[in-house]
Amino acid sequence: MSNQNLIRESRASRTAVMALMLLLAIYFLLPVYFLIVAATKPQSDLASTNGLAFSHFDLFSNLSTLFSRSDGIFLKWALNSVIYAVLGAAVGTLISALCGYALAKFTFRGREFLFSVILGGVLVPTTALALPLFLLFSATGIVNTYFAVFLPSIVSPFGVYLARIFASAAVPEEILESARLDGAGEFRTFFSVAIRLMAPSLVTIFLFQFVAIWNNFFLPMVMLQKESLFPITLGLFEWNGQTARAPLLQESVITGSLVSIVPVIILFLLLQRFWRTGLASGALK
Repeated sequence: MSNQNLIRESRASRTAVMALMLLLAIYFLLPVYFLIVAATKPQSDLASTNGLAFSHFDLFSNLSTLFSRSDGIFLKWALNSVIYAVLGAAVGTLISALCGYALAKFTFRGREFLFSVILGGVLVPTTALALPLFLLFSATGIVNTYFAVFLPSIVSPFGVYLARIFASAAVPEEILESARLDGAGEFRTFFSVAIRLMAPSLVTIFLFQFVAIWNNFFLPMVMLQKESLFPITLGLFEWNGQTARAPLLQESVITGSLVSIVPVIILFLLLQRFWRTGLASGALK
């Protein structure tokens, strides 16, 4: 085959790949664009205008209505989501790092079986665990509290799996041996040496945990009855269920949905350098 034919095939392949990526980008970004457009419209224009076209710009009025509705309950929901997601992701990342490091660097009987059980946990959908957790937490009296959502959020089999891969790739045995020869215990070795080498990769686990907790809906719906404890997802769901008798809530639901994705986007932009490094480490391993 001539070089000219190879060049043509290469250009055709690149063009096909770029076209596919463009279609996928439109597919994923179109709902976000619709949300942005809808959040700028007054309530009266939602049904009377094109859903993908801007009309009267009323975003600031919609935001004011959103944050003042029901004595500012949306801000309380936002704060709850921050507490659940930030603390849950931070503690969950630390637990995943400890477990993954132990599985990667220590040899003990049953290690591979334990790791297989953890991998099996990745396959269990979180919705299947909601009812057993509810019964367990009911028996211990922590249903309808912050702990009912926080405690299940700090356990992540997928995070442990990633942490083991990252620990194997980023933490050389020689450095650990040097720290032990200097008299450092296992916990000091982990927190002084290993966790620093794993830090860029742990950001990836933190982001996965944060997004999963921030978007979590079913578990809070099962565990919580107090409106003051709701995260944004459950609060907006409650408002959406009331739009039949209170149509003005529809605009607040749309605007609140737009506001709810802003923290996730900001977090990804701020930490993109670290999570790209973490993904690259896992890929190399």
